Amino acid sequence: MQEIEPSFQWENEYTAAHDKKSPFYGRSYSQTEYEHDIYGYYIHPLWDEIESETLYCKILFSDYDLQYSIIELFGEWNDTLHNDIMWFKRHVIDHLLAQGIRHFILLGENVFNFHGSFEDDYYAEWFEEVEEGWIVGMHFAEFVEREWEKYKIDYYINFGGALSIPNWRTLKPEQIFLYLKHVIGRRLN
Repeated sequence: MQEIEPSFQWENEYTAAHDKKSPFYGRSYSQTEYEHDIYGYYIHPLWDEIESETLYCKILFSDYDLQYSIIELFGEWNDTLHNDIMWFKRHVIDHLLAQGIRHFILLGENVFNFHGSFEDDYYAEWFEEVEEGWIVGMHFAEFVEREWEKYKIDYYINFGGALSIPNWRTLKPEQIFLYLKHVIGRRLN
């Protein structure tokens, strides 16, 4: 687990630690000291801690003019034991909403498990607060998406089908955003 790093292909264009509007502004990272762990396994120090015991994230890109953020998630999303959606919502999403972000792209390739809860208050709150925006989950494992459906998270987070972009790492952030905006627009119509 300690070798799994957040994506870094856009670091020359955006770094959350240098973005004054980011909830992670001013953070410094060690490349040699591992301080966070999930179930006793140390994780790479570039992941940002959100006070959850099992879920970490990295804001890969934010564009305040187009009002979108791309956020990569890592670990286990556990709403049953740790109420991870609460930590994620309070420590990351609320901050970005206050900065005008209304479109959220969540990358889940490194989310290894999901434990749901039928309490959906934080999802509903987030969904309502994006107003004319949306929330997209990309590249989560199929079993995670099945669990989202079981717990009705699919009411709040759009995922699957044309929303998966196999070559997302080779694209610019704005290309990803505009493509997803087009697909979501077609789904709503």
